[in-house]
Amino acid sequence: MLPLPDAHGVPLTERAMAAVEADPHRPVLDYNQWAGPWRAGPAEPVPADVIAGTVFPSGRPLPPSLRRWLAYDAGLLRRFGWYDADLRFTPRTLGEIARDEFGDGWGECFEGLSGRFGECFLLPGGSDSRRVLVTGEPDEAGEYPVLALDVDDLPCAELMYPGFDVYLADTAGVISVAGDGYSALAEDVTYAARMRTHARHAFAGELHEICLP
Repeated sequence: MLPLPDAHGVPLTERAMAAVEADPHRPVLDYNQWAGPWRAGPAEPVPADVIAGTVFPSGRPLPPSLRRWLAYDAGLLRRFGWYDADLRFTPRTLGEIARDEFGDGWGECFEGLSGRFGECFLLPGGSDSRRVLVTGEPDEAGEYPVLALDVDDLPCAELMYPGFDVYLADTAGVISVAGDGYSALAEDVTYAARMRTHARHAFAGELHEICLP
């Protein structure tokens, strides 16, 4: 059972939405302007009937948080290449995102994970690192994990958030993450169970994997 229902899924997403709506044109990232604002203009809500019939290209269902966010605004994720004008999703492999973001040299290190993470979507976040939602086995809340890709020292992929819901909440300033390191939420009483679920599915129980060419 998940404790604190408003700390997960749709209720948490709605808390993040409220924070964004209070100042929708503020930067997504206070420390880095490359991501731009949460909203570049008016909200772009996706009609409920369109969302209801939408799945990822793999056939996997959209997580509850993403369905709720799209009902609020599709503009942010469109800017980050998630889908085209007709809401057709355009995923990349983990290796493709790494190559596009870090260049061929560092990007090659992540190619070995592309078979495991073949349906991925870039999110705002990081300076030298990147945030990527990867689909696969969902957790207890029906959510897919968000990884941090880092090329400082040894390149690695590390579990950072247990879902798009928690990513939104942290980025919008609704929750605070205590502790050091990308996977600090693995020690958080609210999110530890979900993080462990994704660790089992993604990294055989570990929280990260070193990526070498």
